[in-house]
Amino acid sequence: MEIDNMTPAEERVWRAFSRGRDVDFRESADEDPERGADWGPERTVRAAVLRALLLSAPQEDGETAALRLGGARITGSLDLKYGEIDHAVRLSHCYFENVPVLYAARLRQLNLRDSVLPGLDAATLRVDGVLRMSDCLFDGPVRLGGAQIAGALFLDRADIGALSAGQPALQLNHVTIGDGLSAPGLRARGGVRLTGASVAGSVDLGQAWLEGDRGEVVLDAELAAVEGDVLLRGVEVFGWIGLRGARIEGRLDLSHARLSNPGDAALRASSCTIGEVWLRKSPPMEGTLNLRRAQLDVLWLEPDVVPEEVLLDSLVYTSLTPHAPAERRLAMLKRDGEGYVPHAYEQLTAAYRRIGDDHAARQVQLAKQRRHRGTLPWYGRLWGYVQDATVGYGFRPLRAAGWLVSLLVIGSVAYTLHHPQPLKADEAPQFNPMFYTLDLLLPVISFGQEGAFAPADGYQWLSYALVLTGWILATTVVTGITRTVSRQ
Repeated sequence: MEIDNMTPAEERVWRAFSRGRDVDFRESADEDPERGADWGPERTVRAAVLRALLLSAPQEDGETAALRLGGARITGSLDLKYGEIDHAVRLSHCYFENVPVLYAARLRQLNLRDSVLPGLDAATLRVDGVLRMSDCLFDGPVRLGGAQIAGALFLDRADIGALSAGQPALQLNHVTIGDGLSAPGLRARGGVRLTGASVAGSVDLGQAWLEGDRGEVVLDAELAAVEGDVLLRGVEVFGWIGLRGARIEGRLDLSHARLSNPGDAALRASSCTIGEVWLRKSPPMEGTLNLRRAQLDVLWLEPDVVPEEVLLDSLVYTSLTPHAPAERRLAMLKRDGEGYVPHAYEQLTAAYRRIGDDHAARQVQLAKQRRHRGTLPWYGRLWGYVQDATVGYGFRPLRAAGWLVSLLVIGSVAYTLHHPQPLKADEAPQFNPMFYTLDLLLPVISFGQEGAFAPADGYQWLSYALVLTGWILATTVVTGITRTVSRQ
């Protein structure tokens, strides 16, 4: 394009480029670029001029060329697909009439801060430095799938507008970011896709507002790899978060977050590996919490955050905080959508034992046995009720001692008031009601009383009852001792 065909505004931009000078058409620093459609020719630049400038403009010896343009109305489509641009590009506070096309382009650095755009088509874009789109307003989708960004990606307070159903607002699937993704305060209607993304730093979506159609994923980070943290503090999510198979070496921080997806999952983090998961200082999730097959070092889960339904089968965690009574944690296990999940009880028991709270660990194991009892046939449930009532499945051994003492007192009083007749009067030892009752109760120990005397009528039935209860108590005590030894 010949310079003679350019407008005065375009000539100004062309002359400034070779020396890397700023061209700022703004009348004031707080000017709103949303009104860019009303800007006149004195601040209008054709996209074709910018394309020619970036791809073929002459250089000046001893100068570093760069495009630094602010407050311009850019008409036409800025098409740089497959282009290789060795200059820094800054188009801040600008108004774009058409979607910039940067598909498969390579740039040194790109800054679109505070601009208004109808969207961005930049899949497989390569940026050797930083890509900055902070405070941008997009009326359509931002497509960066497969992009390679050597530095950081900034989307602080960016706003991505209403989209068609099923189309994500921000497409970052399979993106590679050499530093971090900074997007606190992001607003995205249609959700964010980070499927298969690789981020060398952290992902910061604090205070973000993400909304999709009911039942749709609004943050999809399936199979993503993040070497730092994923910060979702204070986010508002209307839809569900998907982290299946993700690897997060730092922490997943959902403190002060609101997750709402009634009737479906609110957080799906199955089969993922995460250093720490923080679910704290938040209202209860509206939807299911799915942590099946996840592997966590630290699970910070406040009981008040737990939703009405959870999925915890094969979840593995080393530490569970904050410390809470077993009763509050057990309420969570009762909400498992798959019913009785033995593994969940074993994980909770192990967490209590690691911090030395053996009492809470026993409570969890007792609750496990009671939950298991509900899955048995009627005769199994009946035997379970007996074990529970007598010794608490072996986790309350003092209860057996209380039963034995009570039965000993009953038997001793009864046989004191009515001595049973000796079988052989000349060979029988002196009758002792207490040791006679002990002979009936204890199936192994013999004091020589039971075989020498024969009660009659109702007292004979009492002896049968004492023998039967003695066997039951002995069996349940042995079962409890065996379980205790196996836990050591």
